[in-house]
Amino acid sequence: MATLELILLLLAAVLVSAVLDQFIPKVTSPLIQIAMGLAIALYAEGQIDVELDPELFLVLFVAPLLYNDAREADKGALWKTKRPVLSLAIGLVIVTALIVGFAVHALIPAIPLTAAIALGAALGPTDAVAVASLPKTLNIGEREQSILKGECLINDASGIVSFQFAVAACIYGAFSLVDAGIAFLVSFFGGILVGFVLGALTNIISNGVRQIGLDSTTFHVLFDVFTPFIVFLAAEPLGASGVIAVVTAGLVSTMGKRQLAPSVSKLNIVSNCVWHVFSFGLNGIVFVLLGTQLPKAMESTWESLTFDNGFLITMVLLIALLVELVRFLWLLGCEAVHARHQQKPPLTKGIVKSAALMTLAGAKGTVTLSIAFSLPLFNAFGGPFPQRQLIIFLASGVILITLLLANFCIPMLAGTKKTPANDAQRRAAEREAFIDVLRDVIEQLAHRVEPRTRRATQAVIKTYNDRIDRLKTSDTDDEDDPVMVKLRLKVLQWEREYAQNALTLGHAKEETVDRVLLTLDRRERLLLHDKVSATAAARLNRWSSFLKASRNDLMDSLPLVSVSEEAADRQQLHLQCAHYANHQLRDLLKNSGDIPTEYVSALLMESNRAIRSLQPRMPSITRITANDEAVDNVLRHALALEMEGINAMQEEGRISHAYAKRLLENVALMQLDLEEKI
Repeated sequence: MATLELILLLLAAVLVSAVLDQFIPKVTSPLIQIAMGLAIALYAEGQIDVELDPELFLVLFVAPLLYNDAREADKGALWKTKRPVLSLAIGLVIVTALIVGFAVHALIPAIPLTAAIALGAALGPTDAVAVASLPKTLNIGEREQSILKGECLINDASGIVSFQFAVAACIYGAFSLVDAGIAFLVSFFGGILVGFVLGALTNIISNGVRQIGLDSTTFHVLFDVFTPFIVFLAAEPLGASGVIAVVTAGLVSTMGKRQLAPSVSKLNIVSNCVWHVFSFGLNGIVFVLLGTQLPKAMESTWESLTFDNGFLITMVLLIALLVELVRFLWLLGCEAVHARHQQKPPLTKGIVKSAALMTLAGAKGTVTLSIAFSLPLFNAFGGPFPQRQLIIFLASGVILITLLLANFCIPMLAGTKKTPANDAQRRAAEREAFIDVLRDVIEQLAHRVEPRTRRATQAVIKTYNDRIDRLKTSDTDDEDDPVMVKLRLKVLQWEREYAQNALTLGHAKEETVDRVLLTLDRRERLLLHDKVSATAAARLNRWSSFLKASRNDLMDSLPLVSVSEEAADRQQLHLQCAHYANHQLRDLLKNSGDIPTEYVSALLMESNRAIRSLQPRMPSITRITANDEAVDNVLRHALALEMEGINAMQEEGRISHAYAKRLLENVALMQLDLEEKI
């Protein structure tokens, strides 16, 4: 029962930290979570004691976190910065382990050299969460960001492998540099091989399950979540590095062409949401655990008569300074080499600043703490592991110092990105950011096109190109264009008039008309941005669409059972309303007056496609109906990509919250239109 209470308490702390992170933007989430852990420890009066098996800790926390980081890595950017990334992820980690190891052993002889090297290896990896939690408004270059993200992905593996060898040497009391080097190469490249094979195998299994018709979102998401655990546990008995295997499998899992279909789009949305929550929860739990264990780790070491407390604080500061100094010099050398290749001066103020920024951004965190906690309690001869609590104390102190430096020093050094001087420039910058979102959607659609969806994809791409053209030639945004909004509201008014007349004449049931009018009201609120939560509306549309489609598929699969009569009546009334609005648009096209003809034509084309989609499906489906259905499927996927892009732009600070809200409401409106066709 105590374990269950502790787990619930940790999850509650992570949940609260997610809320506090929104109210304290200048403090990164890891620091907030550590503070939450300290509060829990004070509340429990230091009675929280966590002891996990080292192997279990690696499997439970490190494997899924590294796998998710590999899945989300930008492969193109990673390849462009492969040289500095590999230099930092492998070379710097090994150098840091050796320099810190010899320095700590010299300063604290009670810590054996091998154990001190293990501490240095634990302090080698940087924390991906600390890097990602840096404010997006900071003026950090794209190359620096790519290097930091790539380094976080690979150096975890090299740090853990180095740590494992150092711990093994400390446990068994023997160490051979040649044997360790050979074993390191076998473990490293063996992990790459095992990860590549298992990653490819998971792709084959996933695609095979989809091809035989068992396209279950639940299966694919759970299979994806279980993959890192399976890969890690399969690699270790073979003598390969489970950590490196997990990273390789994560990279392989997202390679290759992906099928473009509604089920795949839905799977990607659900999978990303699950992994986001899962990884945030795991990272949060580890940082909260750090906060809960700090009092105990410090108390046992602090109250020990072996070391003076002032000496301990000095050691933490010296080790942190040494780690940062080694990192700075290494980065300075990398940047100087890069500048020489670019035929630029090898040592300038900009290069020094860049090296300093990446040095401070390399904070220690989850993996370092996970490694420290995984130190064994006993050696191979049954004796206690030498100075285990002291090593955890030193590692925890360095983590805190590096997180504080990253949180408070980087903003002062980097500064913030330049903001537009006036409202006109701000609107232009936000419009350009939105155009980038639309371009990215086009690129992703083009990348995932298949022969059977080529025509439908081209049709959707054309609509996105038209939206970009209108954005470039107009001072207002596509769906926010006052003329277009006015025209769409007029169409809704026509449809509402027809539905009300149908009720008055007795041509439709009251409940059917009420449902149709409710849908028209939702569209109108979204068009007018009438105090609607864009994210909630879009999420509701997706789930409503999914539930409706699932229900209809189930009903159609049962003998002598079809979609309810009420749903059929509602669809028929929607069709009649669309026909009426279509006739009105045709009349308006003949005499458009002040309304641009191209706007009326665009809405007329949308109306024609909506009518074809709403028409009952006959046993012999025509080619045009099949094509419209394919276009709708591609458009659903495109709208999901557009929503993700808008959220990403808001997180990066390129568009404001208010502007993102309007754009998301426009996407929700388009999703609502598609929903009514199911």
